Amino acid sequence: MTTDLPPSTRPVTLEHVAKVAGVSRATVSRVVNGKSTVDPELRRVVEEAVAATNYVPNSAARSLVTRRTNSIALVVSEAERRHQALDPFVGRMFTDPHFGRVVSGVIQVLRPQGMQMVLMLADDSASRGQLLGYLRQGHVDGVILVSSNATDPLPQWLSDTRIPAVLASRPASSCPIAYVDVDQREGVRLAVDHLVGIGRRRIATISGPLDMPASQERLAGYREAVAAHGLGEPVVVEGDFTQDGGAVAIRRLLEIAPDLDGVFIASDLMALGALPVLSRSGRRVPEDIAVVGFDDSSPALACDPQLTTVRQPVEDMAAEMARLVLRQIAEPSKAMPMVVFRPSLVVRQSA
Repeated sequence: MTTDLPPSTRPVTLEHVAKVAGVSRATVSRVVNGKSTVDPELRRVVEEAVAATNYVPNSAARSLVTRRTNSIALVVSEAERRHQALDPFVGRMFTDPHFGRVVSGVIQVLRPQGMQMVLMLADDSASRGQLLGYLRQGHVDGVILVSSNATDPLPQWLSDTRIPAVLASRPASSCPIAYVDVDQREGVRLAVDHLVGIGRRRIATISGPLDMPASQERLAGYREAVAAHGLGEPVVVEGDFTQDGGAVAIRRLLEIAPDLDGVFIASDLMALGALPVLSRSGRRVPEDIAVVGFDDSSPALACDPQLTTVRQPVEDMAAEMARLVLRQIAEPSKAMPMVVFRPSLVVRQSA
């Protein structure tokens, strides 16, 4: 096969590949675009010509034909009222181990499909408006939405615009949008059952921010489990899913319930902040107070002692979100899927 390569400054075209392969331009186009109506022998010849000429498809031109961008937006949306100058949204997001696990799970599915992930942030009405305009203009093929508050309008907006989208938690309302979640209440039940099983009777909780659906579900699971075991009035302090917030919340908890002997903390990162406070207060873990977290993320192993925690398979859940949005793009008429993963308890030294 003679390549007859053009000068290096000139891009290789379909016409050049067709000349090298000895076929029509239309045949080369069908092979490059993955059409199945090409004779296998012709396909082989064209693929050899593509390799020999180092042809790179023009993705912009292809997108005009396919109306695909080969990109998925990973949108992280946060409640506007928690955006503070001293604790910026972007800084918290990139230091949160949960977010890194989500990115890892999404990329492991998108990359083999030749899809790119576009990270987009929204934390106020202006940024949400800009985001929606960007999505409506067709710059991405679909959206994976990580939303952290129950009043976020983005799930409903995505549903209304019919953009292929998957939400990274159960929606707070009856919005018709695909989602992937873990059984939050079941996870907390596992935690409380374990604490009761090792003899704890005065069990309190540090919840997450109560404008977040996941926090609401975990708190509801705690209340249900406490009632099921007949443990008396629930003891609740609201946290904020940060390490510093966990330290603040455990101090408050010790003030209102100094006799507690067990605590369920709604995230490992808050537990990482709470354990040193317990130690400085003279409470031994687990001898005086047993502690169970939620996530099974890297902070669970950084705790001293290492943290007993509820595991949610974040990477698997994120990978499933990516698969679901790709399925919606390929089959837009299919019903909105909903996938709920089962949690498990990982027992370590803290309880």
